[in-house]
Order: sequence, then C-alpha cells, then structure tokens
Amino acid sequence: MLKKMLLGTLMFCSFSALSNIVVIVNPANETSVSAEEIVRIYTGRSNAFNAVNLAESLPLRAQFDEKGVGRTSAQLKAHWSKLVFTGKGTPPAELASEDAVLDFVANNPQAIGYVSAAKVTSAVKVVHTIN
Repeated sequence: MLKKMLLGTLMFCSFSALSNIVVIVNPANETSVSAEEIVRIYTGRSNAFNAVNLAESLPLRAQFDEKGVGRTSAQLKAHWSKLVFTGKGTPPAELASEDAVLDFVANNPQAIGYVSAAKVTSAVKVVHTIN
C-alpha cells in the first residue's frame, strides 16, 4: 500500500514539474509572439516588450530558460553578464513569484512574462505555450 502511495505521489510530482509554461502579455496588446521572438526578447536582441523573468531560485525559471529560450540558466546568465559589461543590454527584471509576474503583465500594456499554465487568469493573454 505504501509503495502505491509513493508511486502515485512521484507520478503527480513528475506531472506537476512538467506542466506547460505559457508566455503572457497584457490583453490590450494585439501583437503576436513567435517562439523565435521569445528567444530574441529574452536574449536582448529585441526590445519589443518590457520583459520580466522569474527569480533564479524558482524551478519554472530554469524550465523556461531551457525550453523557451534554448539555453541553460548558466548560459543565459553568462550571456547577460557580457551584455551588461559591454553596455549593450539590461536583463529582464526579476520578480519573486508567478503572482508578481501576472500582476506586472496585467498592469503594463508593453509587458511580457511567463507563468505555469495553471496560474493564468483573465487579466492576461496567453500568446505562446511551451510544452
């Protein structure tokens, strides 16, 4: 019985860890956003949006970096360090929680961010889903 409970818990945790990540914008923003544009935004090659990131300590941040941007968090940190050092860019602001990202995007027409799909509310618009 205990084995079955542990297996069920592990399966649930695994499923939760693999939940979809959605890229969100303010509902007033009519712009579409491709996967390529997300990479450009989060690597500093596009300033079409006011991008926000989750704090480095949050697991969803690492998932987004790898699945959404195609780089590890360490690679992105090094990339941004170089841009900052050379005066060629400023990394997206970091927010402490998904709720903070939702609030920021909901209140800023030019904002873009990401959260887990389960967190989405009607205060934001989903423009891209990352599986």
